[in-house]
This record gives sequence, C-alpha cells and structure tokens, in this order.
Amino acid sequence: MTLQFSRRRHLQGAAVAAATTLLPFSSSAQAAARFAIGQDDFLLDGKPLQIRCGEMHFARVPREYWRHRLQAIKAMGLNTVCAYLFWNYHEWREGKYDWSGQRDAAEFCRMAQQEGLWVILRPGPYACAEWEMGGLPWWLLKQPGDAFLRTRSDAFVQPARRWLREVGRALAPMQITQGGPILMVQVENEYGFFGEDLDYLRVMRQALLDARFDVPLFQCNPTNAVAKSHIPELFSVANFGSDPATGFKTLAQVQRGPLMCGEYYSGWFDTWGAPHRRGSADKAVADIQAMLKANGSFSLYMAHGGTTFGLWGGCDRPFRPDTSSYDYDAPIGEAGWTGDKFTAYRDGITPLLPAGETLPDAPARMPVITIPAFALQESAAVMANLPARAISDVSPKPIEQYDISRGLVAYRATLPAGPAGVLAAAKVRDLAWVFVDGKQLGTMDTRHRRFKVALPARGKPVTVDILLYTIARVNFGVEIHDRKGLHGPVTFTPQEGEAQAVENWTIRAIDFDADGVLPPLAWKRSRAQGPAFWRGSFSVDKTGDTFLDMAGWGQGVVWINGRCLGRYWSIGPTQTMYLPGPWIKRGRNEVVVLDLTGPRSARIAGLAVPVLDQLRPELDLARPPSTARLQLDGAAPVHAAEFAPGSATQQVMFAAPASGRQFCLESLSAFDGKSYAAVAEIALLDKAGKPLNQSSWTIAYASSEEARKEDGSALNAINGQNTDYWHTAYTGAAASTPHPHRIVIDLGKTVEVAGLRYVPRQGTAEVTGRVKQYRIYIGDQLVTGN
Repeated sequence: MTLQFSRRRHLQGAAVAAATTLLPFSSSAQAAARFAIGQDDFLLDGKPLQIRCGEMHFARVPREYWRHRLQAIKAMGLNTVCAYLFWNYHEWREGKYDWSGQRDAAEFCRMAQQEGLWVILRPGPYACAEWEMGGLPWWLLKQPGDAFLRTRSDAFVQPARRWLREVGRALAPMQITQGGPILMVQVENEYGFFGEDLDYLRVMRQALLDARFDVPLFQCNPTNAVAKSHIPELFSVANFGSDPATGFKTLAQVQRGPLMCGEYYSGWFDTWGAPHRRGSADKAVADIQAMLKANGSFSLYMAHGGTTFGLWGGCDRPFRPDTSSYDYDAPIGEAGWTGDKFTAYRDGITPLLPAGETLPDAPARMPVITIPAFALQESAAVMANLPARAISDVSPKPIEQYDISRGLVAYRATLPAGPAGVLAAAKVRDLAWVFVDGKQLGTMDTRHRRFKVALPARGKPVTVDILLYTIARVNFGVEIHDRKGLHGPVTFTPQEGEAQAVENWTIRAIDFDADGVLPPLAWKRSRAQGPAFWRGSFSVDKTGDTFLDMAGWGQGVVWINGRCLGRYWSIGPTQTMYLPGPWIKRGRNEVVVLDLTGPRSARIAGLAVPVLDQLRPELDLARPPSTARLQLDGAAPVHAAEFAPGSATQQVMFAAPASGRQFCLESLSAFDGKSYAAVAEIALLDKAGKPLNQSSWTIAYASSEEARKEDGSALNAINGQNTDYWHTAYTGAAASTPHPHRIVIDLGKTVEVAGLRYVPRQGTAEVTGRVKQYRIYIGDQLVTGN
C-alpha cells in the first residue's frame, strides 16, 4: 500500500489559513532544542525522529512485570511507549492522591527510559480506555446536572485543574527538558467525539502549561473529527484502525507538520456477552508499513492490553460492561506472551528501521503453573453480612448522594397488603435482585431498561428487599454522567388501579471503594443460597502465572490473598481470570468469590491457557422473551435515497423534519451486491444539523445480528464507536435472508428529527454490508411489544 499524497506538499487555498507552524507546538526554546515538532518531522536534538509507539497502561500490568512488558515493546520494533493516567485511579476520594506501588507513574517512566523507550503521556482529565467512567472520579457526580462533565463549568474545571497540577508535581520532572523520557503530553482525549467547545480545549491546554509541562502538547481525534476539533495551539494527530491515507490526508488539511496516528487499533476490546474481538495481523502490518514509508509516526493501541484488575473496568454505551481481560488481541497478549502476531509486527517493522538500528530479542515468557481444582466450602450470605450503618430516605437517590462509590447496595421497604401488581423504579444502575420476605421474585437489568418486577398478591404487609450491584460506569459519550443505584420514585401499580409511591427506605451498602476492599464477613461452613461470598484456599510449592477457571460460577468478583483480582461473568466470552505469579504466595493462598447468582460448582482450578472466546448466553439473567414486532405496513418513509460509496461519514437532511419516538433505517441494497447490511454508527440531527442526545436510546428491533463469528450487535450502531458495527447475520438460520434489512432505534421519547449522520462500516472497499439504497421511517409505533 502506498499513501497517495506527498506529506511535504505545500498547503494551498483555505488550507493555508488553517495550517499551524512550528512555534505554537513548542512552548519553550528549551523544549525546541531537545524535542520539537518541525514542519515535516519530529525533531530530537535537531534530527528527524520517527515515533514508533505502543500503548501500555501500567495500571493494567502488575508492577513486577512492567519491565518485562517494556522489553517486549522494545523488541517488537517500537521506540516509545504511550502511557495513560487515570484520574480516578490516583484520586478516588477527593483531595487524596495516591502515586504509590502499582500507581507509581514516575517509576514506570524511569523504567521505560532505562529500557531505551521514550514516553508519550496522556493525563486526561478524561481518558476513555474502557476504564471506569473514562478515568473521571465518581465524586464529580455529587454535583447536580447531566451536562457539566468535560465542559468549562467550574464544577468540572476546578477539580480538573487541581488534578493536572498534581500530575505536574509528580511527572513534570520526567520531561525530556529535565532529562526524562516524556516527549509529548496529550490534552484531553478524543474531544471531537464528545463536544464542540474549542475553548474547553484551550482551558485544558492552559491547565497543563500551568502544571509546568513545557514539552509539546497535542490532541488526538478520530479521522472524521480531526477538522472540527483542531485548534492552532495544539498539534493534532488522527486515530484510526484502517485507511491511513485518509487519516494522514485529513491531518495535512489542518496543519503543516509531521503525520501521526495517535491510536492505531491492533484489535478491539471485549464486552460481556459478545464474541471475543480480533484484528488482522496482515492488515495491521500493511498499514504500519504504509505509515512508515510515508514518514509517518504511529502509536499502537494496544501494543499490550493486559488486564483491568480490580473493579476498574468501564462500560461501553448504552450499557455493555467490559470484560476484565483487556487482551485486545494485541501483539503482546494479556499475560505478556509473544506469538505469531508479535512476530508479524516485528518482521514488518524491521526492514523499515533506520540504518544501524537492530532489535533485541523478545523476553521469555513468565513461568506458568496449573492449580488442581479446589473447593470453596465456606460461605457468607450477602444479606446477612450487610454493615450496621443504615441510611434512611423517603425515596432512593443515586448512591453518589450518599457518598457511596460502588459495590453492593441493599434497599428495604415495607409494602402493605394488597392485590398483585408491578413494582417499578425510575431507573436501576446496574443490576438488581428483588426479594419479598426473603424470596427472590425477579431481577431488574439496566442493559434492557427493565426496571420493574411483577409481585403477587399479599394478605399482610411484606418486606421488599432490593440488592443492587454496580458493575461499571460508562466510559464514553454523554453517558459518562452515570449515577449508580436505585433511582426513585419507586412505585407499586396494582393490576387494576393507579401507581402508589413506595417510600421510607432503609439503605445499607458494602462500598468496595478504590481497590475493592472486602468487608468483615461472618463465615459458615455451609452452602449459602442466593447472593453470597465464598471462601477457600489452595497451596503451591512454586509460583507462576495461571488462569482461574470460573466456568462453574455465575457472576461476581474474585479476591486473591485480599487483593481484588477482578470481575467474572459466566456468559463470556472470557471464562478465565488471569492471576499473575507475583500475586501468589508459596504455601497457602486464600481465595474469596462474590457470586450474585449462585455457583453451579463451587470449585476453581488454575489453567495453563486462558479461555477468551466462549459465549454462554443461556447463563445470563432470565428475561422475558421478546414480543417486538415490526409495524411498517402502510407506513410512509420520511426520506429515501442512496448513500455515497466509501467509508466517509455522510450527513443527510430530510426535506422536512419528522417527529416520533422510533427511528427506522431500512437497507434496500448494498454496494457489494450481497445480502448483508452493516452500519458503523447512526446519529440523528436536529434542524440546525446538531446531533440529538442519545443517552436514552435503545435498540427496539433488528432484522438480525451476527453473534457467532463476530460481534455484529445492533447496539454497535449507536455506541459512538466508528470501529465496530452492526452486521446482519451471516451464520445460522438468518444468514441467507435477503434485503430489506431494518434496524429500529427507540429514542426514549418523542423527538423531532431533521436528518441523520451515517458512518458506513469502516475498512477497505471489500468489506461487506455497506448500505446503498435506503429508506427512513419515523413514528411512535414502528415496533410494538418489547
């Protein structure tokens, strides 16, 4: 592949006015003398430097293994490591900063420098990265409102300034201007996907300058958001997983400077209940070589993904929690293993290295052990081990209002005698189990916006208990305003009658806090029923990495020797949990498991290889069968046309706005002539062409979804991620279904829609499913049932 343009060509016409020059990128003469951004190259001591970077998050790798992973990154042919800082990881409680142990970012930078790697620092304040709330601290949500995060509101800017000032205190001495390895620092992250207030970027830039960062500052955005987010004061780089020619061309249209991909996607992250994601090594190597031959720089996201230990995992929008494994199908695997993909990357980079540069050998794998199956014979029922401290409230509020960060929250109220009916909450974040006089009667599940449970008739007053589990806060989009808990009002509606408020609640919480701290528990040598903690142990003569087989369990959290290892969920795709060798002791090791649905077998073994791609949807929480029925007969489309070919984002305005609660895109044909439809992203627009808020959107109907060979879920069309997509089924019974294909979005309420922004499936021209002819329907009942 050859990039079809010259990076050294002069910008002409209107592009000249938008082009930036050397000076704004370098904020001091000292920085320019050591590392600077020139007109065509990055410059290190005045000589061109092509940045070959790989992302690695030190929070996702045991500190004992940082050096091993850095050596692997170096051996793959990279000269720089990209490091995120997660604000909430260092300031979980407001005003209390932690840079010790696993959080020692300065030591990570020093270690990278010792291994011959430069560092690109990404301190936020917002990170994304499939991390809890995108790295933003939960306590920000004590403030009212759903529109202040990542804005110039004082409620956000003042805490963010304090955070960045603290980052400067800890890491400004690690800059190249002071003899350290940090070459550049990123301002915010992919803001073009979130907002359009360019002055907000200027505020964040100034906060980093005030924090004593004097190396070049930059911002990154997806290719289709580069232009709208670019400001002359910041160097721009583009994020993409394909088509580097378009990404680099877009950069050349906004600035004069070296070309760089800020995130090149080597794979993708996994969410619970969807197939394991993979990325093509051949395609990636071709793109990397194309970038290098064009004198471009890049950062691989991820070079090494690792594991989201503890409770730090995030959640894709609208609500699809991420797995604890962050393997990412990266060239360096979750446990630091190097294999065929690593070799392909290394072999692809080697011929394009500067003259005289050679690569070290990859480090050997860390030792692996197996652990024979052992039983967890002690248990402690959750409801019997709640703390004595109780909160009383007339109607439940989000848990942040009670200074509860995350964990298990138990709600109790009394319901008077009366007929059968439905208990309902305004919102439940995230999962809840409903009990009446100790008997479980149903679940509430935010994934499906199911916030109600049917209750039987009662001859006397009964006790209603609701046990709520917070899985993860959304890390992307406007949904990062993700307040947890049972949200009132809570009502009971008799089969015949009007809704009645259920009030006067007692609330108790097991707050797992920053590091998933276990509460005091009263253990019994018996098998508890329902939500419970379980305890057992194993002994080893030698230590090494292993993978805990959790296939016999339901859903919950694991602790090893008091350290929170992470979350598991039997629905997959991950069926094992990576347990690093340094966290195992010679002799006896204690394991505690929180299981919210009850294990099928209370036993665990340590395996030699992970299980990353085994879906078991039959083990998910029970949900009523879908009664959704498409009702397009007699409906008139509000718009009909053809999309343009290619992967570019397209904006379409209707002849006249239309109002309704539901939106339907009907695909009549595809550009490749095949019987599939695929959509990367749909946004709906108001009369001014601005995107509508989609935080309450759900998928009401899809003709089919590919769920075996890949994650082709319809939710991918509204999750804000251009890299993934809805794809109609090409395996199973629905594989041969011809056009038309339909996807229907429930907008949560009746809204006026004046147009849409459509992102085709990304990739080369050979990808299947790009929609050609289409029709749009808008109405209140395009789909009936649920």
